[in-house]
Amino acid sequence: MQFVHKPVLACESIEGLNIKPDGVYVDGTLGGAGHSSMILEKLTDGRLIGFDKDAEALAAAKQKLAGYEGKVTYIHKDFKTLTSTLDELGVDKVDGVLLDLGVSSYQLDNAERGMSYNADGPLDMRMDKEQSFTAADVVNGYSEKQLADVIYEYGEERLSRKIAAAIVRRRVQNPYKTTSELAETVIACYPPKERYKGRALCKRTFQAIRIEVNGELDGLYEAVVAAARRLKTGGRICVITFHSLEDRIVKRAFAYLQSDCVCPPHQPICTCDKVKEIKIITKKPLTASEKELEENKRSASAKLRIAEKL
Repeated sequence: MQFVHKPVLACESIEGLNIKPDGVYVDGTLGGAGHSSMILEKLTDGRLIGFDKDAEALAAAKQKLAGYEGKVTYIHKDFKTLTSTLDELGVDKVDGVLLDLGVSSYQLDNAERGMSYNADGPLDMRMDKEQSFTAADVVNGYSEKQLADVIYEYGEERLSRKIAAAIVRRRVQNPYKTTSELAETVIACYPPKERYKGRALCKRTFQAIRIEVNGELDGLYEAVVAAARRLKTGGRICVITFHSLEDRIVKRAFAYLQSDCVCPPHQPICTCDKVKEIKIITKKPLTASEKELEENKRSASAKLRIAEKL
């Protein structure tokens, strides 16, 4: 299957980065290189450092960006290693960082990756296939309470306890192997009057398990703060999120960076020594235009937040 992914909020992101032709930029989620190719088009003597923990994504990006050889450094790591990786590369400060936190269309549409509730595939969900921990380990190995907590916290699923109990009952005799088996269990937990929605009812549960498998929210706050602190003065960070859990974390990280005091409200004198580090460019996150929504339905939940280093 060809690695195809349509970048979301592409023009808004590139404009938000305020690209300098000789600048150094980081794409923390390279994916199909849609955003990266647009960054490189604006660079003359600049450099792009692209991260992705999905080896298939990196291979596809290298093909797409073949014409920019010498300007791109490919990193097969999670963007959360940005600080240590830049240190290894001898890069002190950068001019911009882009983080597109969504799952690529390729990963969702490729049944073999096990992320889609609409297609039958192995219960996998790994973004990094070198990782051993899979969705099957979560579904077949977590306790009922652990499952319920994951589905509720990461999927905001109101039937989390009922779904977790049903999973545990079924797996005793027949451990889960495929996405279809899991989808059937989830759908059966809903009242009959709602089941006409079919596999769409599985969205929250599948999202939750995928987030757990890949540790998507673990260290995200710290990674956003660290990325912003590696910017040069005037450098920009753009972060695209696709669900409320991610967006709240990014919003909180930006608020902390913009604050000039984090002392308790009741404390009469500031003793924290915190200084204002960024200016938030987007008071409200940018969302997809009507045109983009028509062309790419997956842009519907996307939100873009932009900040500039002071």
